[in-house]
Amino acid sequence: MLRRWTRNWHASTEKFGEESAAYPRGEFLRDARTRGVNPTVTHDMSVLSLITGASVLVQIVMLLLLLASVFSWYYIFLKVFTFRRATRLAERFEKDFWSGSDLNELYQRAVNSRDSAGSQERIFEAGFREFAKLRKQPGMDVGDVMDGVRRAMRATYQREMERLESYLSFLASVGSVSPYVGLFGTVWGIMNSFRSLANVAQATLGAVAPGIAEALVATAMGLFAAIPAVVAYNRFAGDINRLATRFDSFMEEFTNILQRQAH
Repeated sequence: MLRRWTRNWHASTEKFGEESAAYPRGEFLRDARTRGVNPTVTHDMSVLSLITGASVLVQIVMLLLLLASVFSWYYIFLKVFTFRRATRLAERFEKDFWSGSDLNELYQRAVNSRDSAGSQERIFEAGFREFAKLRKQPGMDVGDVMDGVRRAMRATYQREMERLESYLSFLASVGSVSPYVGLFGTVWGIMNSFRSLANVAQATLGAVAPGIAEALVATAMGLFAAIPAVVAYNRFAGDINRLATRFDSFMEEFTNILQRQAH
C-alpha cells in the first residue's frame, strides 16, 4: 500500500511539473484573474482621456472654461490692436497740432476723416466745433464760451474712454471667476471619486486616482483661462491710464489756446 501511494505521489509531482513548464507566466496571471484574484488595472491618463472620462457636470465646467478662454484671447488680440492704433493716431495728431498748422485746416481734416480719426482728433473736433458755434452768438461771454467748449470735449472724451474700455470688464470677470469655476469642477469630481469607493471592497489609490486626475484638469483649465485674462487686464488698464492722461493734458492746453483766441 505504501508502494502504491509513493507511485501516485511521484506521478502527481511529474504532472504538476509538466503543467507548470507549459504554463507561461502571462497565462497564469490571466487564469488568476478568472479565479477571482484582483488584477492590476491600468488607466489611460492622457489629458484627452481624462476629459472624455470625466462626469457630465465636470465636462460642462470644462466647456465653459474653454469658451471663456477662447473669448478672452479674442478680446485680448482685439484690444492690443485697438490700443496700438489709438496711440499711433494720437501721436500723429499731436505732431500735426504742435507743428503750427492752422486750426481751421485741422478741423476740416478731422471732419472729413471722422470715421478713421483717432480719439484725440475727435476731442479736438468737438471742442473746436463748439467754440466756433458759440463765438457766432452775440452777447456770449468768454467764460461761457469756454465752459461750453470744455463740456463738449469732456462729453467726447467720455465716449472715447468708454470705447477704449469696452470688453475689459469681461477680462476682469474671467480672471476673477474662472479659478473658482474650475475649483467647483474639481470638488465635484473628487466627491464623485470618493463616493465610488463605497462600491469597492478594498480602497486603493488606483481606485480614486483617475477620478481625482480628471477633476484636477478642471482646475488647470480654470487657471489657463484666468492667468492671461488677468495679465491682459492689468496691461490694458495701464494703457488706458496713459491715454487718459494724454487726453486730459491736450484738453487743458487746447482750452488755453482757444481762450487766448477768444479775447
